Amino acid sequence: MGKEVNGVSRSRFEMFSNNDEAVINKKLPKELLLRIFSFLDVVTLCRCAQVSRSWNVLALDGSNWQRIDLFDFQRDIEGRVVENISKRCGGFLRKLSLRGCLGVGDSALRTFAQNCRNIELLSLNGCTKITDSTCNSLSKFCPKLKHLDLASCTSITNLSLKALSEGCPLLEQLNISWCDQVTKDGIQALVRCCPGLKGLFLKGCTQLDDEALQHIGAHCPELVTLNLQTCSQITDEGLITICRGCHRLQSLCVSGCANITDAILNALGQNCPRLRILEMARCSQLTDVGFTSLARNCHELEKMDLEECVQITDGTLIQLSLHCPRLQVLSLSHCELITDDGIRQLGSGPCAHDRLEVIELDNCPLITDASLEHLKTCHSLDRIELYDCQQITRAGIKRLRTHLPNIKVHAYFAPVTPPPSVGGSRQRFCRCCILL
Repeated sequence: MGKEVNGVSRSRFEMFSNNDEAVINKKLPKELLLRIFSFLDVVTLCRCAQVSRSWNVLALDGSNWQRIDLFDFQRDIEGRVVENISKRCGGFLRKLSLRGCLGVGDSALRTFAQNCRNIELLSLNGCTKITDSTCNSLSKFCPKLKHLDLASCTSITNLSLKALSEGCPLLEQLNISWCDQVTKDGIQALVRCCPGLKGLFLKGCTQLDDEALQHIGAHCPELVTLNLQTCSQITDEGLITICRGCHRLQSLCVSGCANITDAILNALGQNCPRLRILEMARCSQLTDVGFTSLARNCHELEKMDLEECVQITDGTLIQLSLHCPRLQVLSLSHCELITDDGIRQLGSGPCAHDRLEVIELDNCPLITDASLEHLKTCHSLDRIELYDCQQITRAGIKRLRTHLPNIKVHAYFAPVTPPPSVGGSRQRFCRCCILL
């Protein structure tokens, strides 16, 4: 072995020294080193850039910076950082996430758009400083943009959607959740010029109504994912238009849309056989009749959120057990009419043994330990929610764990009320004080 330098063998020291004449730089062609660097993350690339002049050039080569996620550094990222990155990466950059970077504003993103004209995926989720000006810049300089996340950018208005429709015709996915200034006019402008839209996330866009949905249904035949959570103005009329125009729909969220009825479930069953994810929490007008129609036609359902669909009974579970063999996640929290018999039907269905992973039964007062017995053969079951199921006992959960030792059980047991004081003397404290 050769002599040591600072405790490191000379051969190893020479291989990785910060000298540009290090062995690794002589042995490996720059093209191969560049290929190796392409697999490194942002932090590692920056460290490599400090090793030597030649590594600095290689590490900061634009081809290594095609995908950048700065979420872990969100508190430190300011506009000038984004500007410097855009100048370094130029046309190489394809994907950039600035999620949560509150210090980034319109000026930096204009510079970014000018320098990175091949950007395809951009996340500005939570970048609350940006306005319609940023979308104007993207429209002007970034025609290849496909995925754009503007969630919680509350200054965004219809003008942004109009700009995107004019300059980003390849747009496939747009998230404008909580951009509550957007109305039907913005949606109309967007969908007329972006026919390839596959994902629309409109959660919390409270000004949207049935007319906005009619525009989507008429112009988005490729739509796969639609999130309308808490868009409280929409009704069956608008959603039926979506079903009839978007036959490829696989994921729909209408949680908190209290006006919808069984008519939408019938429309989904008749028009959207590929549906895999359906979230309808707090849609209290839905009944077993609608879910029967849905289950008999949508056999690919994998995830259903039916929390607070207070009218459904065991009848819905019977239909799901018979017709939905791929069901993996089912939320029935606050469905107070569900009983052990419904769980028994579900536990004996085709989805139970190999598919069902999560079942949520919070605040289902008629559920007892018998339901846990019915679920013990669900070998894929990973988690069960049982908060405020007052007829569930610790013993029942313990028996379930003997069959499913790795299952996560979330339950709450109220403390036992102390017995009344012995003897005939009057209590000195009220019951609340005793508990405390």
